[in-house]
Amino acid sequence: CERHTPVKLHRSFHVGDYGTLLKRFCRTEQQCYLRLMTDTLRPFVPAYHGVVQRDKQDYNMMDNLLTHFHTPAIMDCKMGSRTYLEEELHIARERPQPRNDMYEKMVAMDPEAPTVHERAQQAVLKTRYMQWRETLSSTTTLGFRIEGFRKANEECHTNFKRTKSREQVMEALDKFVESSTHIVVSWGYLRQLKQLRQVLEASDFFRTHEVVGSSLLFVHDWTGRTGVWMIDFGKTVALPPHLTLDHRTPWVEGNREDGYLRGLDNLIDILANMLPLT
Repeated sequence: CERHTPVKLHRSFHVGDYGTLLKRFCRTEQQCYLRLMTDTLRPFVPAYHGVVQRDKQDYNMMDNLLTHFHTPAIMDCKMGSRTYLEEELHIARERPQPRNDMYEKMVAMDPEAPTVHERAQQAVLKTRYMQWRETLSSTTTLGFRIEGFRKANEECHTNFKRTKSREQVMEALDKFVESSTHIVVSWGYLRQLKQLRQVLEASDFFRTHEVVGSSLLFVHDWTGRTGVWMIDFGKTVALPPHLTLDHRTPWVEGNREDGYLRGLDNLIDILANMLPLT
């Protein structure tokens, strides 16, 4: 992990000037941010500052959410009960492209997982891999999963592929908020998540978008200061005009439901159970 940026770090990010973060340009994400800047959700997403160019590459420029924290601990939770768009399923069926790299990842985690056909091909479809991967984690059961976190001492934890039960998730969250500020931090997160839920339930943007592969970024520091923001909108797509989602109804192909609020309900419930009764 690198010092200034989210847990999942790669070359698509650069730290910009004046407290900004540059993320490799994605039109879908740009469209989302433009809409979000005028939505009630605005306080819960990084402020968006348009497109900039660096070394002939376009980037979306947004606030660096870590700017006002002192050596923060950060966690990435991927929200929703699936991490692929319905559109991706259609494409995979029409133009199947079996992948060797994903077969190898699957076998490394569970040698028994591939079917006879997949074994013969030594390859799996991306959507099949993603659907299988989700059954290992809490994505399918709880509607969210911990992708990884970095503690204030730079120690990274990313091995959550099989963190599935409420107890395992609670244990991981407990590790993340440990320290003398545990109670303050947990209360801070719980309060903000409840506020977020209230705003999501009233948001026009949220009601009219399929929100897939998006994360909640949790940030806290030794002062007890906390922040929670929605990030990663590369797979968040607008629905046809006649359709709206409640984000809690179980997904069946065609209804476009993503389980985002079901995941948030469970996350709030788990955090609340970690706190002493007052």
